[in-house]
Amino acid sequence: MASPRTVTALRERRRGRVEVELDGEPWRVVPVDAAVRAGLAVGRALDREVARALGRELRRAEALGRATRALAARDRSRRELEARLERAGVPAATRDEALATLERAGLVDDARMAHLRAEALVRRGYGDAAIRAALDREGIGPELVEEALAALEPEPQRARRLLEREGAGRRELRRLAARGFDPDTLAEVAGFADGE
Repeated sequence: MASPRTVTALRERRRGRVEVELDGEPWRVVPVDAAVRAGLAVGRALDREVARALGRELRRAEALGRATRALAARDRSRRELEARLERAGVPAATRDEALATLERAGLVDDARMAHLRAEALVRRGYGDAAIRAALDREGIGPELVEEALAALEPEPQRARRLLEREGAGRRELRRLAARGFDPDTLAEVAGFADGE
């Protein structure tokens, strides 16, 4: 059995990466944090244990990279990120570790995301049912959805404000119903409650 190769150099490269040299030959360029966490050091043999640790760290770094790229576009729920990483073939343990790291850093926060998204939908004129459906599609749990809705101005007040601005005709009522406002709420605020 051949003896393990030895790390003879670690050369810094751009953007947080390091080139690993084994027995005087270039081997791979890896993220610095993966090399450090795996225990790579000049003079250390790249035995099976170190190679496995490096493989784990590289998978972890890839999962973090994929998740942070997805977060660069917009806030995402833990469930959305988990599904995205699963589709990319990231093992469950690695997914969980990467997402826990992002949660500790405050980059993944389902409660914050639910509140911000609900407020954005209110500004766009949506009712509670549409907000609830949108948050559910985005992977927010039912408890956090209800917390986000409870923090909003009550739906009847929002509907009344929109109808005052746009008029309370049938067309406007249908439009608000299509945007997720409760029909009973709309009838009440338009003065048509109980068949009036």
